[in-house]
Amino acid sequence: MVEETDYNRHLLTVKEIESLVSSSLESLDLDNRKVLVIIPDQTRTAPIPLFFRLLCKSLRGRTKKLDFLVALGTHQPHTENELHQLVGVTPQEMQTSYSNVGIFNHEWTDPETFVLAGTIDREATRRIVGKRLDGLDHDAGLIREIPVRVNRKAREYDHLIIVGPTFPHEVVGFSGGNKYFFPGIGGAEIINYSHWLGAVISSTKIIGTKSTPVRELIDLASSFIQTPKSCFSLVVKGSDLSGLFFGTPEEAYRKAADLSSRIHIRWLEEPVSRVLSVMPAMYRDIWTAAKGMYKLDPAIADGGEVIIYAPHIDEVSYSHGDILDEVGYHVCDFFLKQWDKYRNYPGGVLAHSTHVKGLGEYDSQTGIERPRIQVTLATAIPKERCRSIGLGYCDPKSIDPTTWASNRTGWLMVPKAGEILYRVGKAGKRH
Repeated sequence: MVEETDYNRHLLTVKEIESLVSSSLESLDLDNRKVLVIIPDQTRTAPIPLFFRLLCKSLRGRTKKLDFLVALGTHQPHTENELHQLVGVTPQEMQTSYSNVGIFNHEWTDPETFVLAGTIDREATRRIVGKRLDGLDHDAGLIREIPVRVNRKAREYDHLIIVGPTFPHEVVGFSGGNKYFFPGIGGAEIINYSHWLGAVISSTKIIGTKSTPVRELIDLASSFIQTPKSCFSLVVKGSDLSGLFFGTPEEAYRKAADLSSRIHIRWLEEPVSRVLSVMPAMYRDIWTAAKGMYKLDPAIADGGEVIIYAPHIDEVSYSHGDILDEVGYHVCDFFLKQWDKYRNYPGGVLAHSTHVKGLGEYDSQTGIERPRIQVTLATAIPKERCRSIGLGYCDPKSIDPTTWASNRTGWLMVPKAGEILYRVGKAGKRH
């Protein structure tokens, strides 16, 4: 069952959402079953508190067990208070009204978290990668078997329900659907492989595209999870819902991505030379706030600059900062032409590095790297560290976002950057 709303005219009311959630859940065989709901962390805009209460209302008296798992991927885990805030309840409510409902972080740093769901064989990766390695004298680590590990809770419950938003995404095209399994609750092998595959193809070719090789990969990986799966795909407009789709993760994703492509892409008549991406507090480090680069990159002219403005951020990555300090930020060509040196680094970290740096070239004879645009941090990260990892620095105190782009041709200030994709061209153009 897939429900849709007119994205131009109508935002869903709470009553409409409740009706859609209730009727969707009634269609599932969940009586006396153990149900695990997989939800996003705080780096995604979505009315998770509303859905937490609606699912609890519909399922607690019907199911044998109802729990929630936060799809962290490799993001920083939430504290207990943050988990409560994520689902919109107080500690007292958790102890009384929701005492029989569990809310868990995906403990991705603990090997005991995972079980092996299956293995993607070498021929499958060769098919998915296709001809994208033409011109290289190596396979960039992409033609190989991939063990698919997943949080063991995916086997310990009788039914899995995804609840999460869909936005344009730099690695897979659009977020949502099976992405909540991989990377959401997946193991390092599939996370590193999928992100590196996306980097080799490039973010500019993938972002805002519904069908991509990385989507094919994670759909294949998710097919190894034998537990029945359902999905609520949300399309958020501001703080409201413009669309709510229910079905299998694949069909709910496809409908949500169609709508997201009309709501979450802004079309500019011509490229801009400088962008100020103002990052909200939900992004705590550059690892997550880098979406201020990804979503603006396609709209920036060659030789232009994007400034990631986030005075509250003082860390590159809470999870991977030590590796990023070692390898720095570079264009993909930098790693591909020195593959023997970098092949043993995590593919997910190399991918993040290239996505932030953007397109460009590296001359292995001269050692000169030529990125297409300049990426500058206006954060609490010191100038010396910014320089050492290959990014520009700007004192955030020197910037007033409210007047930054005033009367400056070719400059663009984006409030709450990170979710809306900017492109140059005409709306409706397919990429």
